[in-house]
Amino acid sequence: MKPDSKTSNDISFDDFQSQILKDYKVAVTSRECSLLGRREVLSGKAKFGIFGDGKELPQLAMARAFQDGDFRSGYYRDQTFMMSLGHLDPKEFFHGLYATTDLKKEPMSAGRQMGGHFVTHSLNEDGSWKDLTKQKNSSADISCTAGQMPRLLGLAQASKIYRNLTDIDQTNFSNNGNEVAWGTIGNASTSEGHFFETLNAAGVMQVPLVMCIWDDDYGISVPSEFHTTKGDISEVLKGLQRDENSDGYEILKVKGWDYTALIHAFENASDIAREEHVPVLIHVTELTQPQGHSTSGSHERYKSAERLEWERDNDCNKRFREWIIENGVATEEELKGLEREIKQNVRAAKKEAWLEFLKPHQEAKKQLVQLLENAAGQSPNKTFIGKVKNDLIAIEEPSKKDLASKSRKALRYLLGESSPEKQALQQWINHFLSNSQPKFSSHLYSELEDNATTVEALSPEYSSETELVDGRIILRDNFDALFEKYPETLVFGEDTGNIGDVNQGLEGLQKKYGDLRVADTGIREATIVGQGIGLALRGLRPIAEIQYLDYILYGLQTLSDDLATLMYRTVGKQKAPLIIRTRGHRLEGIWHSGSPMGGLIHLLRGMYVLVPRNMTQAAGFYNTLLKSDEPALVIESLNGYRLKEKKPVNLGEFCTPIGTVEVMKEGTDITLLSYGSTLRIVEKVASELLEVGIDAEVIDAQSLLPFDLNHDVVKSLKKTNRLLIIDEDVPGGCSAYLMQEIIEKQGGYQYLDSAPQTLTSKEHRPAYASDGDYFSKPNAEDIFEKVYDIMSETNPEEFPTLR
Repeated sequence: MKPDSKTSNDISFDDFQSQILKDYKVAVTSRECSLLGRREVLSGKAKFGIFGDGKELPQLAMARAFQDGDFRSGYYRDQTFMMSLGHLDPKEFFHGLYATTDLKKEPMSAGRQMGGHFVTHSLNEDGSWKDLTKQKNSSADISCTAGQMPRLLGLAQASKIYRNLTDIDQTNFSNNGNEVAWGTIGNASTSEGHFFETLNAAGVMQVPLVMCIWDDDYGISVPSEFHTTKGDISEVLKGLQRDENSDGYEILKVKGWDYTALIHAFENASDIAREEHVPVLIHVTELTQPQGHSTSGSHERYKSAERLEWERDNDCNKRFREWIIENGVATEEELKGLEREIKQNVRAAKKEAWLEFLKPHQEAKKQLVQLLENAAGQSPNKTFIGKVKNDLIAIEEPSKKDLASKSRKALRYLLGESSPEKQALQQWINHFLSNSQPKFSSHLYSELEDNATTVEALSPEYSSETELVDGRIILRDNFDALFEKYPETLVFGEDTGNIGDVNQGLEGLQKKYGDLRVADTGIREATIVGQGIGLALRGLRPIAEIQYLDYILYGLQTLSDDLATLMYRTVGKQKAPLIIRTRGHRLEGIWHSGSPMGGLIHLLRGMYVLVPRNMTQAAGFYNTLLKSDEPALVIESLNGYRLKEKKPVNLGEFCTPIGTVEVMKEGTDITLLSYGSTLRIVEKVASELLEVGIDAEVIDAQSLLPFDLNHDVVKSLKKTNRLLIIDEDVPGGCSAYLMQEIIEKQGGYQYLDSAPQTLTSKEHRPAYASDGDYFSKPNAEDIFEKVYDIMSETNPEEFPTLR
């Protein structure tokens, strides 16, 4: 039958026909890219391929409903969607496959991620925000299955915030909260906890989110019945369906080869989410995966002959093609002509991309061959250098690795020689490496001149009538000042809102600023982190609270894989200045006194990790961070909220510098480095050491990532010549990291008269109660005796053996 001459958008049949053929062209282009992409991997030109074939039609429907200002948080098969929006063309697709390190040619990640990982640029060259309301946005993909779900919650919540908080400047970020956050995920990945946690949270919060599930009945080689109860995720989720008596989801189910049904389903979902701020789930079934999961294997190994035949018959592109012909939109001959043209264009794009990828390498190879020939002519090792040169010539399609490796190996044969030819080769190698390394290593942190480490320190100021108050009061009143100063700032977490957090550091602020800015959440750390990422991606300044440091492990995957890598994997084109607030260190018991700092500083490279010793320092870190725009983890000392501190008069203004240590006590005999709650014990011990003639210098690390940018610890070592690092992480944890920073990076080994040492907790989790703390973590006597032993080894006559 003929399609209706009117659609939901009330367009003419000619326009409708044009849209259909445009969609078909995108679908065929995307499929041809997938087919040729697999061949490029199998030929060795690309390392790995994971493609969007079999999912083309629903992605076209999603692109139709996707509007300016909307955000996608998606899955590595969404290439058709990106092509439909005009964010990805075939040449860029192949540049991604080849890992071209030029962001203009490979705008998704300049070769840092595998193909299939998509992003749009949110930032200008100077780091300022683009107008996100004037473009269709994609948050940067990650590979880990369902890892894209937590941030989806925050992307959607941002619309709710912008719609309901009128004092926030929405410029560049929102049009009265009318934006929808679109999530895409494969059916098997709905088995992951991140999916269910996000799904539940979005239903509770009622945010404008559309969850799209691409269902092809498999997860790699495993069929749906092993992934999902009843083998049907929308069947499982029926209880979430909203009704007249309760909030919930609108749940839609549609076949992935049914073009008109898909168009209507996605338009309907868009309207519901956008207008009503209700989450929608679209379960797209009967999809296929024509080439299997990835280039790592073939689906013929695990699918039956019957299933393979069904997939061939019900391939969405094939069914779309049949529908076009049956409904007179185009003839068989017209489609064949279009398909031929598309295949030619895609092949041409592939060829152009490969030649563009090779061109700079070929030019560098030509230069290097000549340099090697020149060097060989002047060297007694001519034969060996000549072999390296000939091996390089034999590489017809060289990579940066080939060029770097061959040139550096050749240089070994010139050891002890001095000639202009050797010098020219050295200069070439140095220049090549200095230009190449940033293409793989830049933008782990902000490279702008106004990054957080450049915020000037501003000391707390005190009046003559300064009062001593609980540390929590300083935090509370400082947050109050920040919320007044920055209307785009909000905080949320477990027990954060109504009671003002478990330690009362936010007491009364929900009543003052409302339950959107100071909010309680469910017990769901992964999506608390995800909320923060999504909100920050849309221009807000969230503070996500994890109740205790031990619980950060629940959200660590999202922090590590998503937040910490965001700037790096987008080469500085997206940012999420999220602050994670938590509390930890010396309490009592296995589950509430952890200090897994070694794990955090290694898994969270790309974030700042800050460990203030008291609440004034913590408040200063929050002030510093809100003057900049980078992600950070702030760990407050759990046993410090009721300790008395002087209350500053410049709350919300004073700044604790990031990347700077502080000398707490000067000394001449040994440098003691610590941080957080343990520092207070170290300070007490330092005064006791004076009684036995040991004058220790005590330094507070304050900031672990980055650590001591000014190399002040090594300045201390020049004076004391001895080093002891004390922390409550396990042996080989954070103390080992600090040791490497001081001894190797700062060159502190040059100034030591004694072996540098560490004093840490025991290897096990800390046991319960005061005795458990004493015998699990460094105590005052441990520190005293460790320092004394170091001094005794140096001067046993002055410091005879203690025990």
